[in-house]
Amino acid sequence: MSDQDQTEIRLEFAKLKQDHADFDAAINAMIAMGCDALQIQRMKKKKLMIKDQIAKLEDRIIPDIIA
Repeated sequence: MSDQDQTEIRLEFAKLKQDHADFDAAINAMIAMGCDALQIQRMKKKKLMIKDQIAKLEDRIIPDIIA
């Protein structure tokens, strides 16, 4: 993997981590305000999708080393 590819992946990783934190804060605010449970559930699902994307990028960044 080239250095530019690594840099792009790391930038996307940082963006997704920030998005994940933003969703977490938004969900907590929605819970505190007593928003509709369906809206909260949708937000949680989007947050989980972001977490899955983060995990995929981590797998690309950190190589599997079989000892």
